[in-house]
Amino acid sequence: MIKDNQKLSTMHAYLPHLLADIAAAHQTEIPQEEPEQTIEEHFEAIDRWISGEEPERTFGYYCGLNPENFPPADQLTDEEMMLVRKAFDQMMLTWNHALSLPENLPVAFAYSLMVNSLNHETSMVNSGCTHFDLCSYYAPDCELKEYCPCLEIWNEEEDEDMDTKLDEGELPF
Repeated sequence: MIKDNQKLSTMHAYLPHLLADIAAAHQTEIPQEEPEQTIEEHFEAIDRWISGEEPERTFGYYCGLNPENFPPADQLTDEEMMLVRKAFDQMMLTWNHALSLPENLPVAFAYSLMVNSLNHETSMVNSGCTHFDLCSYYAPDCELKEYCPCLEIWNEEEDEDMDTKLDEGELPF
């Protein structure tokens, strides 16, 4: 415990307050069971989900945290960002939510994506876990940029398309 307090005393002055805010954002009440749905209501909910109807509220609305309360990544060390990220991930799990990010992301980029997850619209679930998967599966426009897990496959398909065009006598220029 003394070691943790010593770490906090050498960190960004705002960090202990931010970590306290994240701890306070944990969901402490178990959500009431959803009322029984008729089969029609169940299919209506599925239709809304399939049609892409967006949830009305952001994750920040539910947990009470605002992106503006997080220092910019360039004001924190990697260690501080990882500490905030760990606390944030634990808090998200209390809301049955998680952030799915590739492991190879730079710490500052992952931190920024984590903070921005507060702006993502979501629905609350009483069981299971909702994941914010930031990959768009369309590598050129993916929020994960050069860290997109689909990028390698995307590039292979482009290379194959180019090979096919060359084989068919089409020049790429």
